[in-house]
Amino acid sequence: MATELYDLTVPAFSRGLNALNGLLDKAVAHAAETGADPEAYLSKRLIDDMHPLIKQVQIACDSPKLCIARLSGVEAPVNDDSEVTIADLKTRIAGTLDYVRSVPREAIDGQEGKDVVLKFPGGELPFKGVAYVTGFALPNFYFHLTTAYGLLRQAGVPLGKRDFMGGLA
Repeated sequence: MATELYDLTVPAFSRGLNALNGLLDKAVAHAAETGADPEAYLSKRLIDDMHPLIKQVQIACDSPKLCIARLSGVEAPVNDDSEVTIADLKTRIAGTLDYVRSVPREAIDGQEGKDVVLKFPGGELPFKGVAYVTGFALPNFYFHLTTAYGLLRQAGVPLGKRDFMGGLA
């Protein structure tokens, strides 16, 4: 049996977004234990020319929703990137999860050969559906998820591999 495109996307995105939500929960709990301001984590950066945590979470939400929308043709929710608190980010994660899970399997499977063209200020990147998922969408998602994990870990939040991996089932 062949692997279907839905199986490569929705479960991976769902698990990662749930893990991201859990990372934020642990950050809030750690801040409460140490007397820190949990919102201070949102401006943390690994280095000056990288996005802060708040933008890492926003992009980690955009990657799944845009991937699913591009493959399925089902319009994705629009976010204005106005989040300013961890609670706001958790709401965005929940909305992204709701959208990703709402798109029917039939709208995603069979799109392996679909043309997907990403437009950037410097040009375009053309893909076929499966190459887009495996060569761009999933790596981009995991980059931002990993960076969010690293930022919180660097800030002292007690996280481990199981937190990053989400539910190990």
